[in-house]
Amino acid sequence: MSTPSQPLPVPAVVSRIAGGLPVAAVWVNELGGVTFAVGDPPTAFVKTYPDGVAHLLDDEAVRLAWARRHVTVPEVLASGRGWLHTAALPGRSAVDARWTGRPETAARAIGAGLRALHDSLPVADCPFGAPSWIGEGAPPPARLVVCHGDACAPNTLMADDGSFAGHVDLGDLGVADLWADLAIATMSLDWNYPGGEWEAVLLAAYGVAPDAERIAFYRQRWDDEPARPG
Repeated sequence: MSTPSQPLPVPAVVSRIAGGLPVAAVWVNELGGVTFAVGDPPTAFVKTYPDGVAHLLDDEAVRLAWARRHVTVPEVLASGRGWLHTAALPGRSAVDARWTGRPETAARAIGAGLRALHDSLPVADCPFGAPSWIGEGAPPPARLVVCHGDACAPNTLMADDGSFAGHVDLGDLGVADLWADLAIATMSLDWNYPGGEWEAVLLAAYGVAPDAERIAFYRQRWDDEPARPG
């Protein structure tokens, strides 16, 4: 998942939803999906996917609706074949320019946000299986939780005071070991805040000591997956 390096064409469905408001592509993922911000500042987002993976947005819409009863995630306003329209949440991505220069604050918010997610989403009531990239043969879980499924730094939102504000991109949400999220969240710190050692900060904010075996396992599973939504 990355920020587009140049303006991208705006699909007709996005223009229709925008109704004359400014539109800008803000994220491109590994599956060819593009997320557009509507309004300046954004009041909504429209995620678009190619036909071959359009069903993944149906999966995300269902997960957002379920998770929203318990945690702060975007409200689904409308959806259709290959597009998902959600309301904007207050806050900025943890990789916004405001936070990339304050990596310790960002790492702390990501850890606190994942702990809040894991503590709030009810495993017993979750209708979804494990995130798609985990596969079989995982170590016995340290603790089963409802995982974000793509716990990379950009998917945590932060308030202006540096605290956790919400989560986005929950298309692979499902039940798994807490380390399925923590292994990927800590790995993503090196991508987004290079030159520092922030893993300990994130894990301390979550409230857990490192588990080298489970971290290595889930990172390897993540790397084995050729592409994923976002």
